[in-house]
Order: sequence, then structure tokens, then C-alpha cells
Amino acid sequence: MIAGIVLAAGLSRRMGRRKLLLDLGGQPVIRRAVEGVAGWGLDEVVVVMPPEHADLAAALAGIAHRIAVNPTPETGQAGSVVAGVAALGPAVRAVLIALGDQPSVPRAVPLGLLGAYRATARAIVAPRYRDGRGNPVLFDASVFPELLRLTGDAGARAVIDADPDRVALVSFDLPMPPDIDTPEDYETLRGRL
Repeated sequence: MIAGIVLAAGLSRRMGRRKLLLDLGGQPVIRRAVEGVAGWGLDEVVVVMPPEHADLAAALAGIAHRIAVNPTPETGQAGSVVAGVAALGPAVRAVLIALGDQPSVPRAVPLGLLGAYRATARAIVAPRYRDGRGNPVLFDASVFPELLRLTGDAGARAVIDADPDRVALVSFDLPMPPDIDTPEDYETLRGRL
């Protein structure tokens, strides 16, 4: 079983308002992101949300997913990774971790990561775009204990960097999919739609 986790518990500090509820082509950003992940052919999707999440949950009505709560989103992205991984069942053998504020990941990316995971048996599979390494990232269950020990705001970067020999990088001749952190990012992405 391969699951997806969508990190959606951030506080939107740089945006100054709830960025995941902003309209992007007629839908909230979070809905676009989770619909994308739900279309990757995974066995389940877990969306990590903050304690106050009724509005985010309402934006996902009709999409198959489970909610995991990050009780302390103010401590950084690592808490969301921990909450998401902790919510996975024992049958999950790998997880693709995606960002809730990155709603336009081309389907070719997760499919390429899944293919590389099956072909290489590496514990971590990450995309390398024209402009560098990015998201989403696939983690084998053997790495889950490390993910569960994360702290701070760096997400899973430390786990990826800990042992390069267990990482497969899959190159995509694409720019890194944009994420939405600032009002300028939002306007740029809106302009592309």
C-alpha cells in the first residue's frame, strides 16, 4: 500500500492570510492540491491540518481523504510530517509527501517517482527539476522512524540529506512546480491559469 500525505497545517505567515483557501481558478488552493494527489493512483490520501480546520475540511468535500491534525503547527513543518506519518496504518509500505500550497504538480512527477521506487528499491525518491531538488518526495516505510523524530521547520530535508546512497533522484525537464508563500507567488500562479 502506498499513501499520500498533503501538508496543509501551515500558518501562512508570509502570506498574511489563509493561503490554502484562496481562490485559484474557481477552487481553493487546498482543493486543487488534494485533488491532484488523489489523482496519482495512491491507495489513500492523508491531509494534515491545524487544530482549527473546519474551513479546510469543508473545501475538500467529496474528495476521498483522511484528516490528521498537527496539534502544534506553530512549531514548523516537521510537526506536520510527524502527524501525517503517525496517521498511516501498518500496511503502508511507502508514502509520497506533497505540499498543500503546491497545487500544480504535473502528474508525470509522482508517476516518475513511483516508477523509480519500484525499479531501484531506494528508500527515498525525490524529483530534480531544472532549478533543483523539490517536492513531492517518496519515502519507504524503513525511513518512517526517522520522519517521526523530525523537529523544526525544515520538513524532511535532513532525512533526505542524511545518506545520499539511499536516495534516487529522478530528473524532470520541468521548472519546479510553484508553491504559494507570498501574495506575489499567488498572483503569479493565478496569472498562469
